[in-house]
Amino acid sequence: MPVDDHTLDQVAMSRAEYERLLDMLDREPTEVELGIVGALWSEHCGYKHSRPLFHHFPTEGPFVLTKVGEENAGAIDLGDGWCAVFKMESHNHPSAIEPYEGAATGVGGILRDIFAMGMRPVALLDSLRFGPLTDPTNRHLFNGVVAGIGGYGNCIGVPTVGGEVQFDESYSGNPLVNAMCVGVGRTEHLLSASASGPGNPLVLVGADTGRDGIHGATFASVELDENSDERRPAVQVGNPFLEKLLLEACVELAEEHGDWIEGLQDLGAAGLTSSSVEAAERAGTGVEIDVALVPRREEGMTPYEVMLSESQERMLVIPKREHLDEVLALFRRWEIHADVIGTVTDDDMVTIRDGDEVVARIPVNVPTDPPMYPPEGVRPSELDRWQAEDLDAVPDVADPTGALLELLADTNIASRRSIYRQYDHQVLNNTVVKPGGDAAVLRVKGSTKGVSVATDCNGRFVALEPRVGAAIAVAEAARNVVATGARPAAVTDCLNFGNPEKPDVAYQLEQAILGISDACSALGTPVVSGNASLYNETPSGQVLPTPGIGMLGVIDDVHRTLTATPTEGDTLLLLGAPLAQPAAALAGSQYLTATLGRLAGRPALDLDHEAAVQRFVLDVHAAGLLSAAHDCADGGLAVAAAEMCLAAGAGLDAGDVELGTRLDAALFGETQSRFLVAVSDAAAVADLEGRAAAAGVPSTRLGTVGGERMRLGPVDLDLEQARAAYDGGLERALAG
Repeated sequence: MPVDDHTLDQVAMSRAEYERLLDMLDREPTEVELGIVGALWSEHCGYKHSRPLFHHFPTEGPFVLTKVGEENAGAIDLGDGWCAVFKMESHNHPSAIEPYEGAATGVGGILRDIFAMGMRPVALLDSLRFGPLTDPTNRHLFNGVVAGIGGYGNCIGVPTVGGEVQFDESYSGNPLVNAMCVGVGRTEHLLSASASGPGNPLVLVGADTGRDGIHGATFASVELDENSDERRPAVQVGNPFLEKLLLEACVELAEEHGDWIEGLQDLGAAGLTSSSVEAAERAGTGVEIDVALVPRREEGMTPYEVMLSESQERMLVIPKREHLDEVLALFRRWEIHADVIGTVTDDDMVTIRDGDEVVARIPVNVPTDPPMYPPEGVRPSELDRWQAEDLDAVPDVADPTGALLELLADTNIASRRSIYRQYDHQVLNNTVVKPGGDAAVLRVKGSTKGVSVATDCNGRFVALEPRVGAAIAVAEAARNVVATGARPAAVTDCLNFGNPEKPDVAYQLEQAILGISDACSALGTPVVSGNASLYNETPSGQVLPTPGIGMLGVIDDVHRTLTATPTEGDTLLLLGAPLAQPAAALAGSQYLTATLGRLAGRPALDLDHEAAVQRFVLDVHAAGLLSAAHDCADGGLAVAAAEMCLAAGAGLDAGDVELGTRLDAALFGETQSRFLVAVSDAAAVADLEGRAAAAGVPSTRLGTVGGERMRLGPVDLDLEQARAAYDGGLERALAG
């Protein structure tokens, strides 16, 4: 019988999509079939509005080992037989309802994506967004999310080494919680996520199945509203101690017995449904599952509930049938449940049984072929108004020292120490550069190599000019890893946007993807994995468009890593742009947004220049000229200089530099493609300046690191006063 609108709402399916399903099946679906298709056709699993745009991304390169979308994460070749796998995903809606468990299970899910490929997770990062901390609800969400990330990561023993957090009114009630994980291993141990080999068994390993998380994928595919609390049962509950056992068992399987299995897949969104159907689709096979064989922790669960449960800490293993007993024994040795629940078939069908009763039987290509909605975007009218603002008419800063102190204490700039001190960032003993700098650096044990990892995105820039703002997110993430001496290698993304059915959001989404593609092409950093999280809206409106970027860079000799900490006596230089800047450099800056109380201006980026500056920094570091480097970003030159001084515990003597006619633009403008670098002696300074002139990269001496005051043009700031503002800014805001 035809389904009613309430049932379709539960599976986030429109009436038109249901009619499409009827045409594909030529009959009414069963309850389980509707649940399967609804989950895999949801935005969260099917990428209905974003996938039509993914063809813009550059996805190939000489070091890329995987094809985007065909595995759980992207893999790149580090050389000497080593590879790194990494991915970023969102857990936004669950975290808005239950912040601790929403964030914790987001960490658990991204970890499983990595060890599903046979790699050992070595680092976690997070990219977080919240409403202003003046609101008690936002403070509750912030504290819960940070605790959830730390609670899960600390328990499982994978270090949380980096990330970023920003605050804006648009995120109130709809926080963004993006988690990134990096794994490392031998290339020959990479595993696939395909259900190959008809006749091979399907083995479910890990936790028993419960009712937590049912409709989680569809919950993430609709806007949050005043009734969202009613969806609390859709939020999963994690068990990091069980996941630790699962991790070790899967890594052992990959490293020592990879020839025993055809595939390994995690159970994430849509649980057993997505893992089995997507694995079959990748292999061009079918699957048959008997839900009566699935171990459960709750009584009376229906086949529908078993197939759609998103209970955590579960994996689907496809052993070669001749090695089934060995695989079962391995997991049971780790005290993990391992049960045969089905078989790979050669009929290209998804068959679900409950004992002798067939409750679903549909072709694999039905749930894996969601309808696509190419965006029909319309440029938001406010862009013209924001970009036309005459920034020359904004009064110049009257008190530069006071303005810098306010920026250092601002929650969008202040030290994140109160966050990352809750995380164990040293476990596994791979962390070479700890949180708090431009990027984290980890050694690859067994080699001289290291990887540098960072996340980045400034939603203000994307809101003002989506294509340029998204390109800036890639460029800044690349600058972060370059500042550690690493060569940017590849990108993962997490596309956080509002309702894509709205023309202005569709415009933002398409332009942002084009911007990411522009920057990745220019910088030689292919997109190897990612995630789209749409419908990030509340009744108050959409979040700032936030295409989060996770960047991975490679260091050939980890002993030559750079940090942002200069040594007393070093000379500080600005690379990439002159000191004097026009008022247009204030566009979207933290200073201007705080001054005006709104967005204004038009961000700009020259990608050719960006690539040249990054190459130059790496070249002069390779030549041994740099003792420290730091990206100029939020807060501009003055904040970057203050951060380096605070890291060094020493001031700066640069009071006589010429900053031009606009002090605010020179000090606090967020002009792109700039680094502050420290050089230890006069000969090295002269050498660097000569190389810069030859490369066409602007360079300016600022002054000498030392003393107890930071002097930069008219700024004259006591270092301890700066430290009090910077170190305590976030904690003061959290205190209410």
